[in-house]
Amino acid sequence: MSLDPATLEPVHFLWSFADGVATITLNRPERKNPLTFDSYAELRDTFAELAYTDEVKCVVLTGAGGNFCSGGDVHEIIGPLTKMDESGLLRFTRMTGDLVKAMRACPQPIIAAVEGVCAGAGAIMAMASDLRFATPDAKTAFLFSRVGLSGADMGACAILPRIIGHGRAAELLFTGRSMNAGEGERWGFFNRIVEGDVLAEAQALARALASGPTYAHAVTKRQLDAEWHVSIEEAIDMEAEAQADCMKTRDFTRAYEAFAAKRKPEFQGD
Repeated sequence: MSLDPATLEPVHFLWSFADGVATITLNRPERKNPLTFDSYAELRDTFAELAYTDEVKCVVLTGAGGNFCSGGDVHEIIGPLTKMDESGLLRFTRMTGDLVKAMRACPQPIIAAVEGVCAGAGAIMAMASDLRFATPDAKTAFLFSRVGLSGADMGACAILPRIIGHGRAAELLFTGRSMNAGEGERWGFFNRIVEGDVLAEAQALARALASGPTYAHAVTKRQLDAEWHVSIEEAIDMEAEAQADCMKTRDFTRAYEAFAAKRKPEFQGD
C-alpha cells in the first residue's frame, strides 16, 4: 500500500509535498540532525513506499538548522551498539544498508541539499542520492575510521569510488577527514555549490524534473545502477530494451506532437 504524500505525518523527520516534489527534512537541529534506530527505520520504510507512490515525482533530502546530518546519534546509537551481541549488530547494519537500498530502488530522483555538517550516515545518505547541491560551508566526512570502524559502511566502498574515483574515495574512507565543498564539487561529489538558498535551488530543479517525463527518469535511474555490473556490450543491449519501452509511452508521443506543433510538451509520466 502506497503512502499518501498529501497527508503523511512522519514521526522522526519533517515531510512536505507540493508540485510533485516531496521534501524530507531531518529535524533535530540542536544536535545537527543525528539519526536514531527509529529514524533509520522510518526513512527506510518511507523510501521503500515511494516505489508505489506515483504522485511523488522527485524527492529533496535536507536537514534543519544549517546542517545536513551528523550521522548516528552517539548516545542513542553508538553507545547501545557497544553492548549488543553479534546478531543485534548484524540486524542494525543490515537495516542501515536497507535504507541505501531503498533510496537506490525508489524510482524518483533524489536531490540532497547539503549545508554544514554532513558526516557518517549523513554523508552516506548524500552519497546515495542521485544529485547533490551544497552550500560553501558544507563539510562531508565518512568518519567511520575515527570511531574504530571500517569505511565499508552502507555501500560506501561500492558507491563512493564510482562518484569520485577509487583513490579519492580511499583517502576519505581511510582517514575520515572532511571533504570541503570546493573539493566535493571538483571531485564530482557535488553537482553544484549554491551561494544562496540551497534548499530552494534543489526544490527548483526537483520541480523541473517532476514536470518532465517521470517514467523515463525512473528508467534512467534504474539503468544508472543496473549498468554498473555488466559489460559495455550488455549495457548497450539493456539500454536498447529500456529505450524501446520508453518509446511506447504517451509522453514520447506527446513530445513528438508538441514538437510538430512548435510548443512545449506537457509530460504526464505515462
